[in-house]
Amino acid sequence: MNSYEGRYVVQWDGDNDPMDPHSKSWASHWRKWTIVIIVASSAFCVTCASAIYTVATEQIQREFRCSQELVTLGLTVFVIGLGCGPMLLSPLSELYGRRHVYLVSYALFTIWLIPCALARNIETMLVSRFLSGLTGSAFLSVAGGTIADMFNKEELGAPMMLFTLAPFSGPATGPVWGGVVVSFVNWRWIFYVMIIWSAIQWCALYFLVPETYTPVLLRRKAIAVRQATGDVGYSSIYDGPPVSVAKAILRNCSRPFNLLYHEMICLSLCILSALLLGVLYLFFGAFPIIFGTNYRFNTWNSGLAFLGIFIGMCIGASCDGLWKRLYMRLSNSHSGRGEPEFRLPSTMIGSLIATVALFGFAWTTQPSIHWIVPIVFSGMFGLGILLCYSGIFTFLVECYPTYAASAMAANAFTRAIFAATFPLFGTQMYHGLGLQWASSLLAFLVLAMCPFPWLIFYCGKRIRLRSKLSLDGQSGPCLR
Repeated sequence: MNSYEGRYVVQWDGDNDPMDPHSKSWASHWRKWTIVIIVASSAFCVTCASAIYTVATEQIQREFRCSQELVTLGLTVFVIGLGCGPMLLSPLSELYGRRHVYLVSYALFTIWLIPCALARNIETMLVSRFLSGLTGSAFLSVAGGTIADMFNKEELGAPMMLFTLAPFSGPATGPVWGGVVVSFVNWRWIFYVMIIWSAIQWCALYFLVPETYTPVLLRRKAIAVRQATGDVGYSSIYDGPPVSVAKAILRNCSRPFNLLYHEMICLSLCILSALLLGVLYLFFGAFPIIFGTNYRFNTWNSGLAFLGIFIGMCIGASCDGLWKRLYMRLSNSHSGRGEPEFRLPSTMIGSLIATVALFGFAWTTQPSIHWIVPIVFSGMFGLGILLCYSGIFTFLVECYPTYAASAMAANAFTRAIFAATFPLFGTQMYHGLGLQWASSLLAFLVLAMCPFPWLIFYCGKRIRLRSKLSLDGQSGPCLR
């Protein structure tokens, strides 16, 4: 009898099985939070590598004697790599487990930073940037799956808030300390620092982050039981007929695209999050224009201007307790059963805050108005981004629990498309439309997406009942 035809199904031994990542016997609360911090800081490192490049473009352009558009491609290709990587790495994590993907991808990410630091021409830089983004992208999607592996949905809010803050703090803070570095030493030092940082992160991953994916752990447990008993009739519910590795990878890699194509909920939330990230990355080129033109900011000062966005994100993260209480109140009003839609109020409010912030930022970037005013509005935009993403990320991992990494990969892919393309036309847009109307156009785009979180909050349950990939239809009333 083959193992996939097993008579006995191996499952967790109750709520305290030491192999079950959800149980208290598997790891203490502090151990789980240590894992969250490590994977979140790894994501922060990767996204910091994407943004820190922008402060060095002027020096790179002079040294390599190439056009501004060609140098800007160094940001674009990195972000394209961030978007393409999860489409392969996330399904692989659902096939082979999270840990193997983390260790291999992060090691390659560190290695590909080396030719970035040593590049002698723009071609080497562009190829290395793409490959470093591609290999470092696992933490923008797989990390969300790791968190979902360890925490029950009642506990999911706080760790997902940290995971949301970490990767989006990278683009906000990278230009800050990167501007300081290039103001005093050669631009290559920003990559030397990133190499050291990523090597330390890899060591933390290797020694402190175990495997957490339930299907992989149950398959391992079934193997251990078969070896201990000598009976091949034991198998897990995730064991099945043997298939070729190539076929399994192809099937799993198509899942993020299936989510985007078949799941309207997933697609609309992914477009909203992608639009917000596109605007954030467009600001890398817009801030030097806006603050350099109106307030005579230099490279260092323009980098410091991003602190407003970072502070806004930190304020958003500090509001986690408010949304957790609201989630519990909504759950209690529905017979104590939480729904994924109950995670969306922060997104509903955050999208409105982001829209107001962009309009305020647009019409206060004038020489007659003090520079702190548009920076305050940029902080409001950072607050809106964080609130939107915290709701969207938690909703996706709760709505698609088995395929959480694939759902996050679909989100990362759409975000990367927008983040890669927006910087390419941002400078021309601000020169062509003017500072006020260019930012207003971005505000109108975000405004157009604001109704979708509200529609999903009230109608999402009915839509999910017809889905084959989302959480199965639960008992209890639909949201009204």
